[in-house]
Amino acid sequence: MVHDGTRCYGAIVRDLISGELSAMIAKATTIATGGYGRIYKVSTNGIICEGTGMAIALETGVAELGNMEAVQFHPTAIVPAGILTTEGCRGDGGLLRDVDGHRFMPDYEPEKKELASRDVVSRRMTEHMRKGKGVKSPYGDHLWLDITVLGRDHIEKNLREVKDICNHFLGIDPAEEWIPVRPTQHYSMGGIRTRHTGESTTLKGLFACGEAACWDLHGFNRLGGNSVAETVVAGMIVAEFIADYCHSAESDIDISTRLIGEFHQREQAGIDALLKSSGPERVTELRRRMEEIMIDKVGIFRTGEELDEAVDELGQLLKRSRNIGLKTRDRGANPELVAAYRLPKMLKIALCVAVGARERRESRGAHFREDFPERNDRDWLKRTLATWKSPDDPSPTLDYEELDVAVMELPPGFRGYGTRNEIGHPETDKRQQQVDRERERLKDADRYQIQSALMPFEHLLPECYRGNNERLEDSIDE
Repeated sequence: MVHDGTRCYGAIVRDLISGELSAMIAKATTIATGGYGRIYKVSTNGIICEGTGMAIALETGVAELGNMEAVQFHPTAIVPAGILTTEGCRGDGGLLRDVDGHRFMPDYEPEKKELASRDVVSRRMTEHMRKGKGVKSPYGDHLWLDITVLGRDHIEKNLREVKDICNHFLGIDPAEEWIPVRPTQHYSMGGIRTRHTGESTTLKGLFACGEAACWDLHGFNRLGGNSVAETVVAGMIVAEFIADYCHSAESDIDISTRLIGEFHQREQAGIDALLKSSGPERVTELRRRMEEIMIDKVGIFRTGEELDEAVDELGQLLKRSRNIGLKTRDRGANPELVAAYRLPKMLKIALCVAVGARERRESRGAHFREDFPERNDRDWLKRTLATWKSPDDPSPTLDYEELDVAVMELPPGFRGYGTRNEIGHPETDKRQQQVDRERERLKDADRYQIQSALMPFEHLLPECYRGNNERLEDSIDE
């Protein structure tokens, strides 16, 4: 990332075929590189989702990453490939069964059963396997997803993609056989902290959207389907803000060629050093260990002791990654060089996750601490902000951003699963009473008036998107 400490001017990019470095200078730089699931041993993410886009921003020493410890696990990825089977399987009536064929979710969640949120189902599945109710396999314990109860016609019409996945990757027909599944890393709620415009809160001219951003659509736990909503909505709104920014005087570029040259030379020197290195460390071994640490110690269930161990081990891996030796010295198309270049960045992202999880002494959404099982709104209703101040720092610097309950349309409350297990925020009841009074006062008003009274947002939209929106049951007269 080319920047002067306050303003981003573009990036130094590498041609994967020739290895040539070029400086791309721009009014606005946008990171839309997806999540960081591949820092885990098993993930439903594409193999390119290594978190390197966020890491490039992190390494500026200026840009902040938000809520990196918020990592979601999806309950039903197939074993061993880790490919996702849609939530529609359970939504349509599919069942989760254990080694004995017993449907166990009603034992834990008698009301929601298989339809509880992803974090709850993932934890219940893991808890059940811990009790010895998992199915043994060469790839570790798993459970069964039973959609045979839906019938062949339904599966072939509505769940055809699931049928094809099972056929191609498991060699089974899910209309006749149960599907081996277990919880697997799926989504990253954390990312580059941005304003509502998609622009970094601390580095002007840098934008981020989608899973690479902490735009705060999801909080600490994304609901099923909201990734599509984020893609459509963020893509539309953030793109409009970027276009407006590029057409404004605010985006004018004033940068010296010397600064550009310094960044180019620094990146070239780093790659040259990697190509010349004869260090004893191997990138594949370091990466494999990082993935194991993350899935074993920074996974679905977290404890202070294991998080301490994870931070220590990841820190050691980061040190060792500075002494990687390459077997292939080609400057051009060289996967080993690419992997060695990216690994320290992935380790920094992993440390942001692990340190953030260790310091957040509560459970919230997808972040579950066995030693702090309560959601603590009194002390922890705040975003985690991570920065990497200096290249030589062993770990990220954390700060926190308080949330204001007094402006929330839905102040934090009981989630509706099992027994209440939270420490309430002192302002929650007061704000809920205010909301209730407003709703009563506006009981004959339309939804636009109610929204404007409780939590106005229209002023935060690009001008072209302001005004009433239309739902299926609505008809807006022009």
